Amino acid sequence: MDRSRVALLHGTLAAVGFVLVTGVVTGLLPTPIFERMVPRTALDYSFLAVTAVLVGAYVTQRSIQSDCGGDACAYGGAAGGFLAVACPHCNAVLVALFSSSWLATYVDPIRPLFGLLAIAVLAGIIYSRQ
Repeated sequence: MDRSRVALLHGTLAAVGFVLVTGVVTGLLPTPIFERMVPRTALDYSFLAVTAVLVGAYVTQRSIQSDCGGDACAYGGAAGGFLAVACPHCNAVLVALFSSSWLATYVDPIRPLFGLLAIAVLAGIIYSRQ
């Protein structure tokens, strides 16, 4: 099989995997395991989709190129994309550390900034590695 097809397959699997894992863990994809306490919005789904596409593009690009520089930034971008769609009230560790009211007051309003930062970091890494 051609190397570019293998790279595209890896990128597609990474994007689908990111959507499934992040979507289930954050409650964007409804499951019988738990109920998300923050309403699902179109912005959450947009951040999930764009971050997944960028993660897939990064994995595709990284599979083709021999230089692996920028991996730490890409991991940070993916983590930022996760934080952008995560429900801060659903995370028992965060609630135990900071309280639900603190999370609702300070963390929930800045979740979109995590998404924008994640997209900027991932897009910047992809662009700089061309």
